[in-house]
Amino acid sequence: MKLTVFAATGGIGRLLVDQALDAGHDVTAVVRNPARLTRDVHAVTADLTAPDPEALRGAVEGADGVLSAFGPTSRAQAGITSEGTRAIVEAMQATGARRIVVVSAAPVSTTPSPGRPNPPKHDPGEGPLMRYVGAPMGKLFLGKHFADLALMEDILRESGLDWTSVRPPRLTDKPLSTTYRTAVDRNLRNGALASRADVAHFMLRCLDDPGTVKQAIGIAS
Repeated sequence: MKLTVFAATGGIGRLLVDQALDAGHDVTAVVRNPARLTRDVHAVTADLTAPDPEALRGAVEGADGVLSAFGPTSRAQAGITSEGTRAIVEAMQATGARRIVVVSAAPVSTTPSPGRPNPPKHDPGEGPLMRYVGAPMGKLFLGKHFADLALMEDILRESGLDWTSVRPPRLTDKPLSTTYRTAVDRNLRNGALASRADVAHFMLRCLDDPGTVKQAIGIAS
């Protein structure tokens, strides 16, 4: 497949590029600094915090799948993901590209947004520790980030594209296991961690799985 990877030098993006190339896909990497790429791929220079529509259209035109690991690298950058994703969506709509898989986060399942103002108060996959300690603490420190991811999911739902939002809990740098668990529209019981390698692996799997289209999917080790 012809794939476009956004944020291709980040923690998950780099693994998406590696795994896609190893599987024989044709990869276009969209990055702010192509010098940081560690694999020989076609690169498009673009900054999703100040998007260039023409560059983004060129990056996604003809793509069989678009994968986005775009997100903030600090709490101060909370708010950038939804606008960056909006720019990707508009480029895809302009060029006819259809399939997009993005990284979200587990707490978004219970985070309200304009398009989803009344989410469940508690995720059905949460155990007591996560429900009463982990989730409230996470939202206390990263609430703005989760609200922005919830808005990103609104943008995808309204886009008309064939989207999937992957919602991992806390990310680790453990190696690929392929034994991770997933669940549609809920988080995983006792699922406090997920490796970036497993998230990348699942995102690539989603491209060939029609059952993941227009779904938010929890993932955990």
